[in-house]
Amino acid sequence: MRQRRFLQVDVFGAEPYDGNPVAVVVDGEGLSTEEMQRFAAWTNLSETTFLLPPTVTDADYRVRIFTPGEELPFAGHPTLGSAHAWLATGGTPADRARLVQECGIGRVELRQREGRWSFAAPPLRRYETPDAATLARAVEALGLTTEDVLAASWVDNGPPWLALRLASAEAVLAVSPRYALFGDLFLGVVAAPGNGGADAEVRAFVADIGEDPVTGSLNAGLATWLTDTGVLSAPYVAAQGTALGRAGRVHVAAADGHLWVGGRTTTAIAGTVAL
Repeated sequence: MRQRRFLQVDVFGAEPYDGNPVAVVVDGEGLSTEEMQRFAAWTNLSETTFLLPPTVTDADYRVRIFTPGEELPFAGHPTLGSAHAWLATGGTPADRARLVQECGIGRVELRQREGRWSFAAPPLRRYETPDAATLARAVEALGLTTEDVLAASWVDNGPPWLALRLASAEAVLAVSPRYALFGDLFLGVVAAPGNGGADAEVRAFVADIGEDPVTGSLNAGLATWLTDTGVLSAPYVAAQGTALGRAGRVHVAAADGHLWVGGRTTTAIAGTVAL
């Protein structure tokens, strides 16, 4: 083991410590997949990331992203938190106005506007209405009825999110998940408008982590779905984490042919970790 630079970053908070923390091991070289997964399980956060040199010439850095139970090809708040950590520990992008991250789904572009870093929403790998049996599983797992669901769609951009649109923010906040029924489902619920002046209210649930406070990948998928179907138009702001006592705010904008998903990032802990 050796001492490696480490940051814990709050991401998407309306104010510091209102969002979702991500653990970032800045010096990830030399660690095996098993060692990374073990440490991610120990942090017990929704995600832990490891920064590495890029393997493609046009990327600024490479990131591997782990939940307590598995590696993900992409996740949103770890993308923003990892970019924050890379810059805070001396990383210098080839282009000061943008970053290019290499991860499991390939290259993800980030840009800075109004003091916030945003990532370009990745293309959806699966984007269709779920079959009746899968929707029935999701509805039962969330303690809902089919009449509660206005619409549903797969919005898989790495994590295989299945999103359900409900009638109101109050209905979203009333959801009481039954994790024993989830199996391999990643479930998100959304309604527009949201509470506290937000344009949407969002919650995200996965069996091995429970409720995620604020979820960039889900919000990126929702941005495509909600704007395509005319429920919302960019720019808009989504609230998430309300049910957990957090005040997450996800800013969605449209520019240069992309939807951009961003929010505040704040260093919470900085030091070293023995790995």
